[in-house]
Amino acid sequence: MSKPIRVRFAPSPTGPLHIGGVRTALFNYLFAKKNNGVFYLRIEDTDQNRFVPGAEAYILEALEWLGISPDETIGKNEKFGPYRQSERKHLYKEYADQLINSGNAYYAFDTAEALDFHRKQHEEQGKTFIYNWHNREKLDTSLVISTEETAKRITYGEDYVIRFKTPVNETLQLHDLIRGDIKFETNLLDDKVLFKSDGMPTYHLANIVDDHLMETSHVIRGEEWLPSMPLHVLLYRSFGWEAPEFAHLPLILKPVGNGKLSKRDGDKLGFPVFPLDWTDPISGEKSSGYREKGFFPETVINFLALLGWNDGTEQELFSLAELVDKFDLNRVHKAGAKFDPEKNKWFNHQYLVQQNDANLAKAFAPFLTEKGISVPEVILIKIVSLIKERAHFVSEFWDLSDFFFVAPSSYDEKASKNWKEETPVLMQELISVLEEITDFTSLNIETIVKDWMTKNEIGMGKVMQPFRLSLVGALKGPHLFDIVELIGKEETIKRIEKAIDSL
Repeated sequence: MSKPIRVRFAPSPTGPLHIGGVRTALFNYLFAKKNNGVFYLRIEDTDQNRFVPGAEAYILEALEWLGISPDETIGKNEKFGPYRQSERKHLYKEYADQLINSGNAYYAFDTAEALDFHRKQHEEQGKTFIYNWHNREKLDTSLVISTEETAKRITYGEDYVIRFKTPVNETLQLHDLIRGDIKFETNLLDDKVLFKSDGMPTYHLANIVDDHLMETSHVIRGEEWLPSMPLHVLLYRSFGWEAPEFAHLPLILKPVGNGKLSKRDGDKLGFPVFPLDWTDPISGEKSSGYREKGFFPETVINFLALLGWNDGTEQELFSLAELVDKFDLNRVHKAGAKFDPEKNKWFNHQYLVQQNDANLAKAFAPFLTEKGISVPEVILIKIVSLIKERAHFVSEFWDLSDFFFVAPSSYDEKASKNWKEETPVLMQELISVLEEITDFTSLNIETIVKDWMTKNEIGMGKVMQPFRLSLVGALKGPHLFDIVELIGKEETIKRIEKAIDSL
């Protein structure tokens, strides 16, 4: 019987969650849900020097906002808790000792100065210093000193690390669910540090022990962890455990050129690389997030899903439920995926026009309150319905609709060329027509005004363009008679009169 599906997202709380990390979380979530499995969140905080206050809460809030909350995590269904590595540190020494006792690891007492000396010596000879099979028995390790001497040095509090003893002369034939079969030569690997004398494990040991104890079936992570795959598989083997299946996701690349997407790219090109706003607690530096920039969580999920995966069709818009239904690791690409901030705005527009007008009006209202403008909800909903097709974000609504709330104070120079010598007379006649209308609704106003123009053989352009210019200040905006209905008869006439005086 196959193992139940259990996958994890295991970030370190060293700052805000990068959008690449969000994509890793998303692919794990989709894989779990597609296979009726469990998606859990583990916080890997063994490196206390890099711990940043607030980062853990940020990660949880970001996943919650995106709608991909874990099934198990800190304070939630803690079946395999604790879910913070720092609270599991009592476990790791036992497993490090197990590796020592089985001959798969050894103590190393080399000082930082000694290692630095070896590195420099190798550099001078044009070589790279690698701590592994070819020199581990020439260095200060328990492989060359007696068990008694080793125990004495540890008892006297001498600093040490526990290193993995990588097997010699072996070709590892490994399989990655995305990249297929991969070979690694063990002679080219270094003996990684697994445990430090301060009682803290390194990432490699803690990660393997926790994945095993938490019954992780698949490890789906970023491409940058591919070089660690042979060590991790060897660790599983050394413990006598069954390794999970591995899948290494492609990198998210810069919008221009090659290389991994970074915060610097976002700063330079003006787009966020984090899901939520973040203020660095030490430097006070602020970084913008997708939520505060006005992106919908559905948008972020949609564009991230298509970075390195597709369902084999031309479809671009997917709900989270559709993504779960269609997701397949076999359709994840090996090559990096280029990040396209302009396309992301297009996605947001698609989701914006699908939104309920009442919800959009509610989101727009605070922008008006800031300007001291109050409008009945029913009017605001109607205005939003007329302008949303032209917007990517709710924050753009004001520029698309300011003329509904405030009369124009100036007139577009280019459009003003449509104001001819005979225009004031025609506009004055138009005022007379409008004054007579009692049913001041868009369709009725349009019918009466157009009948008047037809009857008097007045060309459409002679009236409609100056009419729009009078109300809007430019030749832009939604259907003219919808604007007329919403601003009302009195305001419409007042604006035409002002245009006559000004132009």
